[in-house]
Amino acid sequence: MQIHLTEPPGDILVFLTGQEEIDTACEILFERMKALGPGVPELIVLPVYSALPSEMQSKIFEPAAPGSRKVVIATNIAETSITIDFIYYVVDPGFVKQNAYDPKLGMDSLVVTPISQAQANQRAGRAGRTGPGKCFRLYTEAAFQSEMLPTTIPEIQRQNLSTTILMLKAMGINDLLRFDFMDVSCFGPLVSVWLLTYFQPPPVNTMLTALEELYTLGALDDEGLLTRLGRKMADFPMEPTLSKVLIASVDKGCSDEMVTIVSMLNLLQIFYRPKEKQTQADQKKAKFHDPSGDHLTLLNVYSSWKNNGYANAWCFENFIQARSMRRAKDVRDQIVKIMERHRHPIISCGRETDRIRQSLCAGFFRNTARKDPQEGYKTLIEGTPVYLHPSSALFGKQAEWVVYHTLVLTTREYMHFTTTIEPKWLVDAAPTFFKVAPTDRLSKRKQAERIQPLYNKFQGEDDWRLSAQRRGGRTGGGGGTWG
Repeated sequence: MQIHLTEPPGDILVFLTGQEEIDTACEILFERMKALGPGVPELIVLPVYSALPSEMQSKIFEPAAPGSRKVVIATNIAETSITIDFIYYVVDPGFVKQNAYDPKLGMDSLVVTPISQAQANQRAGRAGRTGPGKCFRLYTEAAFQSEMLPTTIPEIQRQNLSTTILMLKAMGINDLLRFDFMDVSCFGPLVSVWLLTYFQPPPVNTMLTALEELYTLGALDDEGLLTRLGRKMADFPMEPTLSKVLIASVDKGCSDEMVTIVSMLNLLQIFYRPKEKQTQADQKKAKFHDPSGDHLTLLNVYSSWKNNGYANAWCFENFIQARSMRRAKDVRDQIVKIMERHRHPIISCGRETDRIRQSLCAGFFRNTARKDPQEGYKTLIEGTPVYLHPSSALFGKQAEWVVYHTLVLTTREYMHFTTTIEPKWLVDAAPTFFKVAPTDRLSKRKQAERIQPLYNKFQGEDDWRLSAQRRGGRTGGGGGTWG
């Protein structure tokens, strides 16, 4: 408000951390401008974040009318991905919402964290690209020097590496723990610092977890070499769990539906929930909900869109992102071509949707949870307390056993894209991973079918080598090794 009322003409860019924060800021600015009355110049408030429909995002590029000023309130998407003309003022609170992967829990944490010094300078550079500008930093110079890292932690150090490692294995790079990611000694000192920032090797524990995941999926053998299944999985441009599900769906006779579900899971955002129409949007979304869970709900959305001629008007009416649906269709066409190249038939299961849920178990058997008598769920592997996301089709339902796509920590540990399963499917899908627990030691009240994992988490490289030896794998250097 101070900038708008006292500074020369020029638009404003404000960096905030997420959709909820941005929507609240827009509401407050609108109310404060209205309270000032008609005597002050107009301030056009424009939000931008990934969940916003593309037609609303494009408004930020339209020049403000003479005598008015626009303020763009954005996530870090406006740091590098987009450039908006006539931004002369930047407001930088110094925070960003960043994703970090915990290999022990297999969980992504989406947390608000201070930006790096490099990000701060990048944000300041957004001001005055077409004229003199100012950056208002809402933190002290001391905080900039002492509390901010010089550069952002590279993404390869804070993500699940199973896809990356599968690609490296397919390229013939087998000795991953001793793989030299890059030698920068031949570069100058300034270039070396920059390269070291972006090519630091990922944490060993994250790599070990990824190797174990690929082994349990059947992509790697006891010696750490790529199997025939693993080579086929590497041909699909997606995470290994999804490619395993696709291949399993062929045998289950539901590959047509699974190709659609996988293409929808590749989308960042499908449903749009505007703040002023949340109830209406929730009612429209509920019409697509399937009693079995979110994966079949995604299938219902795509099938309805297809039955309505892939129309944008249908998307708008149902609060669905038309751009995301078009992306899903493109991804689906691409997956179908890969399936045809491998001579996998595209078969529909019709109404026998149990086949789809069984196929999901083939890839996501590690991502399973059982309802906890007290509250929420507990994962079968780690016993981590987790919860259904409020947007899930199963929210408020009494699902006993579930499989989920990902775990994301925001305010709680939420399961994203959750579907009900039968416990016996886990034993069928991964007999080396699960077994039916003996019931002779259980009370009569608990003598129901119980599933327990045959899986030990490895704490480090020595444990991994010991496990490889027990399985008959080699642990020496070179060739196809776990080490």
